[in-house]
Amino acid sequence: MKIIHRLTACICGAALVASVLMPFPQTASADAAEIAHDPSRNVQEEGVGNPFNFGERMAPEGTSVDELRAINHKMTVQQVKYALYKEIDEHWELISTRFGQREREKVYALFLGVGTLESTLGGNNDGADIETAFSEGFGVSSAHAYGTLQTAVTAFYDPGTSFMQEADVPELEWYPLTKENFYDAIISNHMGIRKIIHFIRSAIVDYDLEGWQIVRGALKGHNTGWANYTGDNDGYYANYPDEGAALAQWYYEEGHLYDNTFAWTKAEVAAKQRAGNPWTDWWYDIEPSLAEVSGETEPSGTTTTAEPVPDYLRGDVDLNGSVEIADAVLLTKSLCGIGALNEQQGRAGDLNDDRRLNAIDLTLLKRLLFA
Repeated sequence: MKIIHRLTACICGAALVASVLMPFPQTASADAAEIAHDPSRNVQEEGVGNPFNFGERMAPEGTSVDELRAINHKMTVQQVKYALYKEIDEHWELISTRFGQREREKVYALFLGVGTLESTLGGNNDGADIETAFSEGFGVSSAHAYGTLQTAVTAFYDPGTSFMQEADVPELEWYPLTKENFYDAIISNHMGIRKIIHFIRSAIVDYDLEGWQIVRGALKGHNTGWANYTGDNDGYYANYPDEGAALAQWYYEEGHLYDNTFAWTKAEVAAKQRAGNPWTDWWYDIEPSLAEVSGETEPSGTTTTAEPVPDYLRGDVDLNGSVEIADAVLLTKSLCGIGALNEQQGRAGDLNDDRRLNAIDLTLLKRLLFA
């Protein structure tokens, strides 16, 4: 379960918190050098912790396409980056196994490289609100795509009889093709990751690729629909998968994983990385694998998933094993924008199970404390 944390007004330190639900997470500092997550986190082991409190979708179900796109459009480059990391962290064991890469920040960087190839990560002042090949109408063209990774309609469940179904990623939720899902930047990221994993499987099973060529072929598949290696078209690889890997190496080596900095495709800043082979010089770690990964969900063709057994005590926001005044203080601070709760803390604080944190949860927590 993902908690959507929305608040526009609050009275900090007071007994009551006034809140109005917003369809977009809180805004981070515009300082390009300031990271949004807690710098004391062990990112390799824990991930970045979802500092912008992104949920399983960018806005509640029923939000209009125009509203969704307006929300997506306002995202900063930094928010676009962290939205990608949120999805990577949630499925880290699967992604690291399929991509053959155990260094989490290298995977972050690779998706920044793909996002730069496809959308410039919101650096063109359009956030995640990028749409291509829509002139024929919604869901008609296989090239019709949206979001940071330019996820095509073909990635979704039941996109129409004219498209091949990408049904071979049972570990990840498979959202149906609706406008509400297609234009949601968070779902688009999820489906883009799912699509690339589909092509990793194809590169291994259909084309017998090995090592880093598997991921390289998967990026080719994400862009063209085919993950096979075509040696007579090496120029294409230089301009897409290899360029994406070089840009990824640049983001990683130059320290731009967490700020508002982005690079254009073929930008001179990545000339050093482009001069070598980023796959063998930087990326390669372990062999990509189709080994079974535990803890992932089966596809249902819907947006519902089975909930795990709770690993928290309801109301125990600070996760110390008991419900105390300190939990109400922590929840109040979070609602006021003073610090962010991690996923487990958010679940503990969501006392009415509506997947949002607001004054209702604070009121219910106080009832627990003073009953």
